[in-house]
Amino acid sequence: MKTLSETWFADGYIDFELKKYTLLAYLQEVNKYFNQNMLYPQLSDIIFHYNNLVAFRENKKYLQEQFPKKLTGIQIEKLQVLYEQMIEDDELMSELEDIINYSVSEMQTAIANATEIYEFVENKLVIFPVGIVPLDIHEGYFFLNEGNFNRTMVYQYRLSFFEKHDEKYRSIRTEYVNTWDRNMVNTYENIKSELIKTKNQMPNPAVYSIETELKFPVEETLLPIAKRSLVRYISKAA
Repeated sequence: MKTLSETWFADGYIDFELKKYTLLAYLQEVNKYFNQNMLYPQLSDIIFHYNNLVAFRENKKYLQEQFPKKLTGIQIEKLQVLYEQMIEDDELMSELEDIINYSVSEMQTAIANATEIYEFVENKLVIFPVGIVPLDIHEGYFFLNEGNFNRTMVYQYRLSFFEKHDEKYRSIRTEYVNTWDRNMVNTYENIKSELIKTKNQMPNPAVYSIETELKFPVEETLLPIAKRSLVRYISKAA
């Protein structure tokens, strides 16, 4: 996939037509994936660039606070110097503002299109527990079934907490375990029992099923959305 550097809008020669061409080439590539219902990692990438542009436009210090892991110290310093140059140079400020405003608008359109796909998929997911739910639900398994439900993809998950700007967030780590063919023998309950027998580090795991009638790309769309939906489901249950 064609990508943009974290500071693409400020790299090299700052010219509206040049940056417009760079942006449109990137968006053409991103939309190619969106048109195939493949959201990730493209959606995360374009949201980062969108937030980056908005942060730079609104407040250079916010940029440093918002993206400490994505941008290096050298990149932050470069953007801060550029910001100061903008204030002193009316022509440079005007050109860069045109680039940023145009880019923000174009990215908003692409993000909105992807969000429609995301919400459509999210609304088609059905989540429910398999068997009795234990007290500790921060670690366990989830079953992902798509299309005609003739196979069950099993993932191990673990939830963790982190704080950012005085707010608490949950993140989820997953690991693919195996895929079972769905039949009279491989019911959800039997798969759960098999997991308990073969993976005895979790004798009483929390297990959830996530079903959808859609046949969308698993790795690029269904799995990322299923993971985020499961985090919300468990958070509400907790």
